[in-house]
Amino acid sequence: MTKRSYMALALPLIAAIAAIGAVTRPFGKREMPSLSGATAWLNTQPLTAADLKGKVVLVEFWTYTCINWRRTLPYVRAWAERYKDKGLVVIGVSTPEFSFEKDINNVQRALKEMNMGFPIAIDNNYGVWRAFDNEYWPALYFIDAKGHIRHHQFGEGDYEGSEKVIQQLLTEAGAKNVPTDLSPVNPNGAELAADPNTLGSGETYTGYGRTQNFSSPDGGVYDKPHVYTTPEHLQLNQWALAGDWTLREEAATLNKAGGRITYRFHARDVNFILGPVKPGDAVRFRVLIDGHAPGTAHGVDVDAQGNGKVNEQGMYQLIRQPGPIIDRDVTIEFLDPGVQGFDFTFG
Repeated sequence: MTKRSYMALALPLIAAIAAIGAVTRPFGKREMPSLSGATAWLNTQPLTAADLKGKVVLVEFWTYTCINWRRTLPYVRAWAERYKDKGLVVIGVSTPEFSFEKDINNVQRALKEMNMGFPIAIDNNYGVWRAFDNEYWPALYFIDAKGHIRHHQFGEGDYEGSEKVIQQLLTEAGAKNVPTDLSPVNPNGAELAADPNTLGSGETYTGYGRTQNFSSPDGGVYDKPHVYTTPEHLQLNQWALAGDWTLREEAATLNKAGGRITYRFHARDVNFILGPVKPGDAVRFRVLIDGHAPGTAHGVDVDAQGNGKVNEQGMYQLIRQPGPIIDRDVTIEFLDPGVQGFDFTFG
């Protein structure tokens, strides 16, 4: 495993496991590492071990474009609210994967949009990540009132088990009337769990540093403009470019209007991490599924005709199919130049 969400393995079986459960096991009694590696704090003053003494602490590693983390958020948000008066402190550690996720303004925007009011440590230099010896987004660490890590979970799932751990640690700490039932959570939109029964596509980067299954006939030309074409047929989980693009290590950048990206996928949802090259620009795009407007299969960031706009760096949900789920082509045509595509994810 690398420092990625479980979906990054891009294997249907592993992706399915990630969607329905994850690694959860006791951690022994390791001392909670220092949070001093944080480069900034949001929603709070900097927190130290002394500030957290006597508190049960849940530390979650996240980055705001990660779909796997996004699907854990409604549960963490519910726990933070329900147990804050019982002595629980939730700390979200924002450790960026992409360079734009280091921009604190982007993180602040995400906090507002996603209703995250609990303390956030900005970990742009990976100081907190390394202190915890962490490797995954999302990762949850459960710390008791004596400052010991008692449990952890890597990846999505087992929300019942996680909440039971919180209840146990609060009870041990002497909290009164700790609930024993589960928090009511009703995820929707991008926060809805993946469907493991229909998930046959895994995370795919479009920058050459980590991409796979790139299938434009000429192959990749790195760090300089090139006109690409899309083959007549793509195999499952292959993708291709058409038009004038520059492939860079982190992203594919469109140089001229009319460029397209096509991906053959098998999943309910298609998400794409996108951003304008120039902050403040708005890049129009159109999504087609098997050559047609998506209609009722459109995602939250496009309309039924497939029209959307990239006006900030983040994750865009392009497709949410009502069914049936079969192999299909999704094509994103950009009507303006100056867009960067980073990463496909699925659900």
